[in-house]
Amino acid sequence: MIIPLKLLIHPQKIKTLKLNKKSAGFTLIELLVAMILASLILTPLLGFMINVMQTDRREQAKANTEQELKAALDFMARDLEQAVYIYDADGIDAIRNQLRQNNQPTKYFPVLVFWKRENIENGIGITTTNCKTQPERCDDTFSYSLVAYYLIKDDSNTTWSKAARIGRFQISDGYGNSDSEKEKTQDAGFKLFNLEGIGSLKEKMNKWKSGTYTAKTPDILTLVDYIDQTKINTTTNLAPAACPKYKDPTDPTKEIEMQQIPKFTGGGNSAATGDVRTAGFHVCVSSEKTAVEVYLRGNSLARIENAPPNYSEQTKNYFPQATIRVEGRGFVFTK
Repeated sequence: MIIPLKLLIHPQKIKTLKLNKKSAGFTLIELLVAMILASLILTPLLGFMINVMQTDRREQAKANTEQELKAALDFMARDLEQAVYIYDADGIDAIRNQLRQNNQPTKYFPVLVFWKRENIENGIGITTTNCKTQPERCDDTFSYSLVAYYLIKDDSNTTWSKAARIGRFQISDGYGNSDSEKEKTQDAGFKLFNLEGIGSLKEKMNKWKSGTYTAKTPDILTLVDYIDQTKINTTTNLAPAACPKYKDPTDPTKEIEMQQIPKFTGGGNSAATGDVRTAGFHVCVSSEKTAVEVYLRGNSLARIENAPPNYSEQTKNYFPQATIRVEGRGFVFTK
């Protein structure tokens, strides 16, 4: 049976198809409403995601800074365990011009300076003159070194961050069976302290003079970066606590307070070198006990911001702190 075409395509059905075709899609008003609703929903979510990512980035920077501070303190502790004499604030003032400062005394400030005695394995020959090829015929010896840790505030150096950093400088005496061998292993600019003459140990050590520094003299090497350089006088709650006290070895009824370096009150060894009064790196020193307490404060925000912010109560969690107390082996020959 053949059904006529006009019966399949009824006029009423054709009209309905035309109406459906006209009503397909969204109107401009509907699109605008949809966009507004989407922005109201997505904007808070986007802000939340950005905040989570920024927080995660800050926490990672903080964790890295904490690890580096701990590693730096561990290194300094091993260094200080060999110390035989540690300079106090007055001593650093006395020998400061004898230390390497890279011609920038206002940017390189020595905070911790000491002499140490370190063991040299197979340093002198017993039945040979060549300990490199015949170490079994050699014996251990020791060598003295002068070590200085600096607070460096040099934001013009593009290699490092715009925060402060800590640098280390060491010059060592030579060793060997002869003067010529000692000269080969001695750092340019090294001179040993002189204990001859009249005066206390402190007076003699404060008279130390360096030799001539040359291109072969060891440079100041960066130990750790991202150290806080917020000035003490800009934030009232940053001033460090007073240094601990110890009993006077000559009079047990008296107590002597360890000296603070740099001095946070009264100018002192910070007067001629710009304002170095920062909680980022300071120490408490006792030359008599060969003891030192080291305090570090990092600035983890300097890792993610081009212009590192100063310490504040709002951001204090991102300025981690660490400290150690170390006693050296004491002076070998005399007190």
